[in-house]
Amino acid sequence: MPILQVIVLGVVQGLTEFLPISSTAHLYLTSWLLGWNTEGLNFDIMLHLGTLVAVLLYFLRDWLQIIGQGFGLQVGHDNELRHNHMLLWLLAIGTIPVGVVGFLFNKQAETTWRTPWVMGTMLIAVGILMWLAENTSRKLRDLASLNLADSVVIGLGQALAVVPGTSRSGISISTGLFRNLTNEAAARYSFLLSAPAVGGAVAKALWDMHKQHQLHSLAEPAFLIGVMVSGVTGCAVIAWFLHYLRRNSLRPFVIYRVVFGIIVLALAFIRRPA
Repeated sequence: MPILQVIVLGVVQGLTEFLPISSTAHLYLTSWLLGWNTEGLNFDIMLHLGTLVAVLLYFLRDWLQIIGQGFGLQVGHDNELRHNHMLLWLLAIGTIPVGVVGFLFNKQAETTWRTPWVMGTMLIAVGILMWLAENTSRKLRDLASLNLADSVVIGLGQALAVVPGTSRSGISISTGLFRNLTNEAAARYSFLLSAPAVGGAVAKALWDMHKQHQLHSLAEPAFLIGVMVSGVTGCAVIAWFLHYLRRNSLRPFVIYRVVFGIIVLALAFIRRPA
C-alpha cells in the first residue's frame, strides 16, 4: 500500500474511531471514492493496532489502577476508579457479548453487510438513538457507580458495532447514557471497554497472518507508519473528545451522522449498477 494512502487512512481511522461517527463508514467511503483497495490482513491489523495503541497509551494510568485494584492492590489516585474495585472484572464481562457476536457474524460484517446501504442506514439509525439517549438520560452517575447490569447492557450495545456504520463508541456511549451515566463517564467507559475487544481482534489477525506466513510484513515501513499515524491521531482525538463532553452535548455528532448517512445512501443510489 502506498505511503500516502497509509497516512490518509491512518488519519481517518484515528479521527473517526473514537468519535461516535463510525470509522468503518469513513474508511469505506474514502477508499470507495478514491478507488483504493483496502483488502488484506496487514491493513486490518494496522488499523486495529493503531486504535489499541491510542487507548492503552492515553489511559495507561487508568489501566494500571484498574488492573491493580482488580487484584486487591491499592494503586493510583483517580477517585472514580478508587471507588470501583470491580471495574476490571466488569470490563471483562462487558467484552463477552462483542466476542460472541464477532465470532458468529464476522464473515457477514466483512462481506455482505459492508455496503453503503447498510452503513448509511446505520449511520442514521444510531444517530437517532444517540439523540434519544442524549435527551432522556439524567446524567447523574460516574464510573464509581458502574455495576454488573451496566456492564452487561453496555457490552450488549457494543456488540451491535459488528454491523458496519454503527460506531463502537457511538452505540456504547448511547447505551451508557441510557443507564444515566454522564457524557464523559459514558465515553470514558466506552474507550476502556474497546481495548479488550480490539486486543482480541489484533490477536486473531496476528494468528491469521501467522497461518499465512505474513508476519514479516509487520516490519515494513508502511505498516509501522500506519500504526503510528492512527495511534497518535487517536490519542489526540480521545483527549479532545473527553474535554468537549465535559460541557457539551452529542447533538453536533447526531446531526453529522444523519447528514453523512443521507450522503452515503445518495452516493450508493447514484453509483449503483445500471
